[in-house]
Amino acid sequence: MLKLRRKRNLKQIAWICFALLATLAAIWLYLAMSSEVKTPKAEVSKVISIKPVSVESRVLFTGNSFWGRYTNDAAKKSDEPYKFPFARLNEFQRDKYDAWVTGLECPTTQKGISMTSADMEAELSFNCDPNYLPEFAKWFDVVSLANNHTDNRGVDGFTETQDSLAKNKIQYFGHYDPDELNDICEVVSLPARVKYDNNTTKEGKIAVALCGYHGVFKIPSEAAISKISEYAKYFPVIAMPHAGAEYKPGPDQIKTDMYRGMIDAGADMVIGDHPHWTQNTEVYKGKLIAYSMGNFMFDQQFNTEVTRSAAFSVDMTSRSLKSDALEKWTKLAEGCESYHDTCLAKAGELGLGKVQFDYKFDVVATNNKGYQTHPAPELQAATEQRLDWQKTIQTLAGE
Repeated sequence: MLKLRRKRNLKQIAWICFALLATLAAIWLYLAMSSEVKTPKAEVSKVISIKPVSVESRVLFTGNSFWGRYTNDAAKKSDEPYKFPFARLNEFQRDKYDAWVTGLECPTTQKGISMTSADMEAELSFNCDPNYLPEFAKWFDVVSLANNHTDNRGVDGFTETQDSLAKNKIQYFGHYDPDELNDICEVVSLPARVKYDNNTTKEGKIAVALCGYHGVFKIPSEAAISKISEYAKYFPVIAMPHAGAEYKPGPDQIKTDMYRGMIDAGADMVIGDHPHWTQNTEVYKGKLIAYSMGNFMFDQQFNTEVTRSAAFSVDMTSRSLKSDALEKWTKLAEGCESYHDTCLAKAGELGLGKVQFDYKFDVVATNNKGYQTHPAPELQAATEQRLDWQKTIQTLAGE
C-alpha cells in the first residue's frame, strides 16, 4: 500500500513539474516572438509655418476738430459735458474703421481753461479743455498739430498739449512752425488686419508717415516739402497741410502748386483743411488731392458751409510682397507709436524696401449743426458735387 501511494505522489509531482516547464516555455516563446516585433517610431509632427500675405487698414480722415469756445458752452449745459461733442460719433459706426485721424485746431492746456468764449472770440486765440481728451481718445488715434492755433497758449502750451495727447495714448505729428523741419513728418502706428496664407486674419499694425504743414501765414519752404522724400523711401506718406484762403469753394494757384509739390516730393495723397469750407478734389499724377475737408467738429454755426464737411475713408491694402519682408514691416510698426521714435532710421538699417499699397477712397458727408457731429446723408450729393467727386473717382480708376 505504501509503495502504491509513493508511486502516485511521484506521478503528481512529475505532472506538476511538466506543467510548470511548459508554462515557462510558453512565456519564453512569447517574449522571444515579441522582441522580434519592431516598435514603430513616433511620427514627427510637422511644424507648419504660417506666413502673412497682406496687411490692410481702413482709416477715416476728418477735417478740423475743436471743442472750445461755443461748443464748450453748449457742453457745460448738458448732463455729461465731456461727452457732449462726441455723443453722435457712434452714428459713423466706428467699428467699421481701424483708425481715425483729424487736425486738432487748439492747444489743450489747464491754464487756458479759464478763458471765456468772449475772450477767444475777441482775440481769436483758442484753448480746448484737456478734460475732454479721454472721451476724444475713444474715437481718434492720431492728430495733426500743424495749424495756426496750436501755439495760442505759447510754447509751454504746445508742449503741454503734446504731453496731454501722449498721456491719453493719442499719437500726433506736425508743428505750428513750418520751419521746425524735424517735427513735420512722423511715422505713426495704425491698427490694421494682417491676412495669412491659411486664410486667417489677425490684428496687427501698419507704419505710415504723416506729414503736417502749417501754411496759413507763410508758404512752407522747399526744405520743408522735401522732408516727404526722406520718408517716402520706405513708408506710404500722407500729407495733411493746413493752408489757403478761408470761406472759399476752391484753392488759389499758390495752394494748388504747394499741394502738387507734395505729390512731386513723394506723398501718396494730400488731404488738407483750414478754409472751414469743403473744397474740390483732383487727381495729380495719379494721386488724390483733397484741398479742404471743411469743419468736422467746430463751433461755427452760421450756415451750412461751415457746419458740413467731407470725411475721407481710405482703404489701404498692401500689394504682393515676400512674407519675410511683410513680417519685418508689421513687426517694425509695433514700435512706431512714440513721438520722435526711430522707425525711419530702423527701416533704413534693416534695408527694407517701401511697401506699396493700393488705395480705395470713399467720402462721407458730415454735419456739425448743434455742436454734435454726425453723418449727413442729406448733404451727400451736394458735398460730392463740391468735391467734383465722380470725376475724381473715375480718374483714379483710370476710366
